[in-house]
Amino acid sequence: MIFNTQIPIQREKAIERFNYLINKKKRIAIVDKKPKRSIAQNSYLHLILSWFGLHFGYTLEEVKQEIFKKHVNPDIFYLGDKEGIVTIDQWKSTADCDSGELTTAIERFRNFSAEFDLYLAEPSDLATLQHYENELSTHQAKVHL
Repeated sequence: MIFNTQIPIQREKAIERFNYLINKKKRIAIVDKKPKRSIAQNSYLHLILSWFGLHFGYTLEEVKQEIFKKHVNPDIFYLGDKEGIVTIDQWKSTADCDSGELTTAIERFRNFSAEFDLYLAEPSDLATLQHYENELSTHQAKVHL
């Protein structure tokens, strides 16, 4: 069950449920549910990552994994090492980010891109974002010929 504790009636119901489970000596988990990123934010992210990749000759996956996560935003995405037969670096998925983390990561990436003289449009700049989509679509069509 998920309760919004900002709403008094839901907060009361959460406390009642918690007390019930405690009294029954149940095994429980208490989880802080963070706001998820929006579909629009995710689409915007992939568009600017693709545009950066097209401009500098990288694939979307190279930009996302190597530049966006590992180089620009390691403090947000690096989860640590998984020890075993081989040590493996573990990186968080963008799907596991809340909207605040993703906003920070995107802003850093836009600043990083600007250092290399590539302006990445803001989410509100619909005309430029449409231009990116058109160019990416044209490029993709040429690749598949």
